[in-house]
Amino acid sequence: MIHDLVLTGHGVRLEPLTPAHAPAFDAIVDDDLWFCMGSPRPQGLAQWQAWVGSQVADPARLAFAVVSAGDAADRDGRPRPDGEVRGSTSFYDLHRAHRRVEIGTTFSARRWWGTSNNPACKLLLLTHAFETWGLQRVALRADARNTRSRSAITRLGATPEGVLRKHRLAADGSPGDTAYYSILDDEWPRVRSGLQARLVA
Repeated sequence: MIHDLVLTGHGVRLEPLTPAHAPAFDAIVDDDLWFCMGSPRPQGLAQWQAWVGSQVADPARLAFAVVSAGDAADRDGRPRPDGEVRGSTSFYDLHRAHRRVEIGTTFSARRWWGTSNNPACKLLLLTHAFETWGLQRVALRADARNTRSRSAITRLGATPEGVLRKHRLAADGSPGDTAYYSILDDEWPRVRSGLQARLVA
């Protein structure tokens, strides 16, 4: 959906996704980075703009571009200017009546892997979900083959809930299993403390 939510802190800014972000995605995403996403990797600017349009058009999704805010450094210690596009993430399947949401469709440029980028983004998103929206459950999922994403989700402090077999089709049309994780409102203080500790380490 079109929204105006902006979340900022710890060197990152989550701002509403727009077609203006498409050129940066085209430059930073390759096949390995897109591994296990649910759709074929967009090829070229026109396809990236179409992908952005599909994310924004989903009425149950709040899609964000992840950009640098301040003089954050990448994993090699190189400073990155304010406003540099790092990747994207989303709230989706938002059901306020049932007080739940999922976080996903997340990717970032390789130079931000292993930095404070992911815990900073998740702290911003989870804080908003639990403390502003008052939700009781935030779910995260990953293709069961994507060990890097599953490890990152586990490190957040999320609880594994199992693997749904043949839950979705992979980008190549083959059956894909989905690993589900969740964080509940009464677990949030522990998870929040863990993320804050990682960001000051």
